[in-house]
Amino acid sequence: MAAPGPGPGDVRVRVALSGVNPGDTKKRSDWLGFGMPFPRIVPHSDGSGVIDAVGEGVDRGRVGRRVWVYGAQSYRPFGTSAQLTVVPADQAVDLPDEVSDALGACLGIPGITAHRAVFADGPVDGKVVLVQGVLGAVGSLAAQLARRGGATVIGTVRRSGDVDHVDPAVAHAVALDDPDPADAIRAHAPDGVHRTIEVALSDNADLDAAVAAFGGVIAAYATRDELPAIPFWPMLFANLTIRLLGSDDFPLAAKQQAAADLTAAAREGALAIPIAAPVLLGRIAEAHDRVDAGTRERVLLSITS
Repeated sequence: MAAPGPGPGDVRVRVALSGVNPGDTKKRSDWLGFGMPFPRIVPHSDGSGVIDAVGEGVDRGRVGRRVWVYGAQSYRPFGTSAQLTVVPADQAVDLPDEVSDALGACLGIPGITAHRAVFADGPVDGKVVLVQGVLGAVGSLAAQLARRGGATVIGTVRRSGDVDHVDPAVAHAVALDDPDPADAIRAHAPDGVHRTIEVALSDNADLDAAVAAFGGVIAAYATRDELPAIPFWPMLFANLTIRLLGSDDFPLAAKQQAAADLTAAAREGALAIPIAAPVLLGRIAEAHDRVDAGTRERVLLSITS
């Protein structure tokens, strides 16, 4: 393909690493049956690299800067699984010298989703945050951001054998196969949970309601059943809010704040992300299969080598 050129307000990034997310494989498989939104799509929204050209209205001093990229294939046809990608300038975020390309390529979809889930309803300092699925890409970042924000964090795992994988400095771990997970959660949250970050609303709605504080928020970014049943009356009497999170459609200001906070946290060394050895672009199908298989390590494509 011919090299894409940046339009007004855009930057062109020479991609080093492309991040693969479940959302990318779902779009590729047309999981909702919407069909192809463009005649040709270069997949993946996240990545890292170096700006090599800028469009009209963008500071030319940005050329040569290392950046991490988000939203490259959000309502757009040309993502990061290519040598070059073009994005609006604010979607290429300066990457501090202390932060690796690999970490930068992991921040986009999961990091911005996690940030929105934790902070959409205000600061969490002094609050209790429950992260369902704390070992997942979004869940692990949500736990770390909430802890950095001053919250007491409780993180759930599916099986008791996974408890040791949770960093005790970040979250109190609770296994969902515990005889009474609600009681185990309440042991760390005697006054209830103020914010719940939910990866499987259809599976966990009863537990979420059982441990919520009055006026709490359940921020859900995924569900197994697309028509989840909820315990309406317990949630109503507790005056709970259910916040649904579609990362492509977050307000612009929320994305920009998330990008700034994620970059600062990465610079401080406050984010730990398990990352597999990158695979070559020619093995992109294998990379998608790894993501669909549910690997806990982040999957990256190496574009430049």
